Amino acid sequence: MAWDWEKLQQKKRSGPGGQQSSDIDEVMQRIKRYKSNLPGVPLIIAILLAIWLLTGIYIVAPDEAGVVLRFGKMISTTGPGPHYHLPYPIETVFKPKVTKVRRLEIGFRTISAGQPARYQRVPAESLMLTGDENIVDVQFIVQYQVKNAADFLFNVYDVERVVRNASEASMRQVVGKNKIDEALTEGKFKLQQDTKVLLQDVLDKYQAGITIVAVQLQDVHPPQEVIQAFKDVASAKEDKIKYINDSQGYANDILPKAKGRAAEIVNEARAYQQTKINYAQGDANRFLQTLKEYQNAKEVTRDRLYLETMEKVMSESKKIIVPSKVGEGIMPLLPLKGFDDGREPATGGEKK
Repeated sequence: MAWDWEKLQQKKRSGPGGQQSSDIDEVMQRIKRYKSNLPGVPLIIAILLAIWLLTGIYIVAPDEAGVVLRFGKMISTTGPGPHYHLPYPIETVFKPKVTKVRRLEIGFRTISAGQPARYQRVPAESLMLTGDENIVDVQFIVQYQVKNAADFLFNVYDVERVVRNASEASMRQVVGKNKIDEALTEGKFKLQQDTKVLLQDVLDKYQAGITIVAVQLQDVHPPQEVIQAFKDVASAKEDKIKYINDSQGYANDILPKAKGRAAEIVNEARAYQQTKINYAQGDANRFLQTLKEYQNAKEVTRDRLYLETMEKVMSESKKIIVPSKVGEGIMPLLPLKGFDDGREPATGGEKK
């Protein structure tokens, strides 16, 4: 409803008296009609109340957990999805990310993650004393997740600072129980595992609601002033291990061959021994049988032995023996073949 204020002003200037009063009455009537068209106060209150109640609707994302507080006191936790709580200031909701893996750098800070990455050393955190009273520079990374959202929010003040200090203290304790050679060479994995277990135990005692995902050594080296000398010692030890492994490999290759050859020689000797024993036993049995026959018929046995012996000997001879009477009509030189040794055959005048 618009008012013609200019016209009203003109009526006011038109003169005193009843005319001015009638104008004022007209204005008041119009104001009353305008108020009658306005909505009622209860309706406005109801709308405002509905809007206020709707502010209690909240949604928890899949990677979050909802923690509901009533007048500052925790009353419940909620999982992913839509939920409702009494509007502020009666109840409030915190929604920390519980699946996010948070990362802390101890002993260094990443200045730029580009290519190449740039880092800044923090000696106050990284320099540590080993069990054999040597100084070592340890830079490592701690990764953790929220295990209990309520404990994470309310039990520890400045969670990141607490985790950083606990991580540094745990690493110092573990390094202090080991020698510098172990920290620089083959003992790195053990340092990581021991630190992770100790750090988790400390945070559980604080009821920080945190799970340690990993403790990863980024760099472990002696102080800059003596790093070259330690590198030389480490290289010498690595060479020593390499030579030992090479010699063990050679021994593992040559020893089975030598043992196999020794076993082969022993088996051949045993076979030769058994063969000789068998031959000796056979000769002895044959001799005993011959002796028995000889005792029964000495002349016959003697002649048989002589003939067998001469047959064996003469079968290998390349000379021809001809009796003198038979050889009288034979020419001294005969084209006899088979004498490949170059010796002339015997003639009839010879007796062998």
